[in-house]
Amino acid sequence: MLQEILGIGLIFVLTVAFALPLGRYIAKVYLGQPTWLDFMSPLENVIYKLCRINPKKEMTWKEHLVALLTINFIWFFWMMFILMNQGWLPLNPDSNPSMSPDLAFNTAISFLVNCNLQHYSGETGATYLSQMAGLMFMQFVTAGTGMAAAAIVFKAMKPLPSEGEAYTKTPSLQGRVGVGLGNFYEYFLKSCTRILLPISLVSAIFLAFNGTPMNWEGKASIVTLQGDSVQVSRGPAAALIAIKQAGTNGGGYFGANSAHPLENPNYLTNIVENILIILIPIAFIFALGFYLNRKKLAWMIFGVMTLGFFILLSVSVYFEMQGNPAIDKMGISQTLGSTEGKEMRFGSAASAFWGITTTTTSNGSVNAMHDSMTPLSGAMQMIDMMINALYGGVGVGFLNFYIFIIIAVFISGLMVGRTPEFLGKKIEAKEMKIATIIALLHTFLILSFTALSNYVFTKDPSVGWLNNPGFHGFSEMLYEYTSSSANNGSGFEGLGDNNPFWNITCGIVLILSRYLPIVGPIAIAGILANKKYIPESAGTLKTDTATFGFMVFAVIFIIAALSFFPALALGPLAEFFTLK
Repeated sequence: MLQEILGIGLIFVLTVAFALPLGRYIAKVYLGQPTWLDFMSPLENVIYKLCRINPKKEMTWKEHLVALLTINFIWFFWMMFILMNQGWLPLNPDSNPSMSPDLAFNTAISFLVNCNLQHYSGETGATYLSQMAGLMFMQFVTAGTGMAAAAIVFKAMKPLPSEGEAYTKTPSLQGRVGVGLGNFYEYFLKSCTRILLPISLVSAIFLAFNGTPMNWEGKASIVTLQGDSVQVSRGPAAALIAIKQAGTNGGGYFGANSAHPLENPNYLTNIVENILIILIPIAFIFALGFYLNRKKLAWMIFGVMTLGFFILLSVSVYFEMQGNPAIDKMGISQTLGSTEGKEMRFGSAASAFWGITTTTTSNGSVNAMHDSMTPLSGAMQMIDMMINALYGGVGVGFLNFYIFIIIAVFISGLMVGRTPEFLGKKIEAKEMKIATIIALLHTFLILSFTALSNYVFTKDPSVGWLNNPGFHGFSEMLYEYTSSSANNGSGFEGLGDNNPFWNITCGIVLILSRYLPIVGPIAIAGILANKKYIPESAGTLKTDTATFGFMVFAVIFIIAALSFFPALALGPLAEFFTLK
């Protein structure tokens, strides 16, 4: 038991150790300061020239959003074309068929919004061309989109050179020019070439040397130890697995995702893939501190996120290591913990740790089947996604947390009788309306669509969605929409979701839950950036203290966690008490 706990402790410590220098590097990239990857500039300049982009043109927040939404619109049609025609397109040695229109719609939307929810099995549902030119391409560019969005907010939070004494004395920190917030295409391209590409390249090489396939060959015929002949899928897996982890994408090359021995061959690869899940999300927190020269603010944010992370983690690890009470009643020993649906190579504790890290972020990859987790572990994973602000996805994780900061600042200011201010800018009615709508949107999408699916199922149970009726069946439907709205992509796989109802409804949730939470924070940051800077005084509310951190934590708990308590009570909590 102690060995398992030390193992997951090592993973987290290594992640933070790597995230600190990576955060400094990310800040330098977005500030335009010299880095060791400046040799990528010629390649970037060629891309700018081919696309007729002027990377030095300053954009307003509205122009940023137009650029972001436009390229995403184009990518959607590219994905639809590939998925609906993959059956006759090249690089299909296993003769996998084309996707149906509703499945292609769901898959294209899912990968477009960095969710990677898969209503198909990776090795049989997609071809090598789809995996590489479609899905892996989307895993780079959608992660880059989220990171660029965060960089825009970083720039908006940074005072002009004339604003604030600390910044006038630090010329190396570049300030905004007028209402300009940098250039979206520059942020986006540098996110891909300077951050995602090098991390993914090193990770892919490591995975390939540890046994993950990286070839263009079709299925291999092998004979197992018990004498069965089986067909084992191969292909360019290592490259896709690296970016699926680093970009908090999560879409598995194989249907079993990182529980598959070729996608995650051993405990060492399990450590590396787990680090990759939360590396960039944590690094972005530190990047904010370096970018704004406000390291205490970054540590406050990291502290709040980490507190929530460890609360959920401790519950999940404890119950997975304890085993299932129903099996205890049968007199069966569970010295290894709850092992149903888990890889014996990793064990119950490491599986629980992965389950929390993948739902804390918008990653969604799995090294064990979440549907087989004990009820309270499943509840912790759902709460992770319902909060959707503890580390979060690359870039967008901070955007979600930024909304809670705005709400906390406003409430705190009213409580102490001061004008709500954040980094020298007043928080007024317009910003609060946007923040409130974005905060409540997540709750509305999850609960309303879960109610819809339950209504349809109770009217006609013959639709055959659920392998597990009752409380767990409710949890399966709740989890699916929670995962969709959180841009996560993991699932309780007892749900039969490859049908028009789930493909279309989840697609709708995916679209709304991706773009509105990006539009909202950028709009708030853009509005605040154009307001007059108010120098700090004795009456200014300090936002980089532990006291304010607990205020943000309370706001997250009240708005995000408690909103879902009735739904959780009908699903995983009710299931837990039936096992007692």
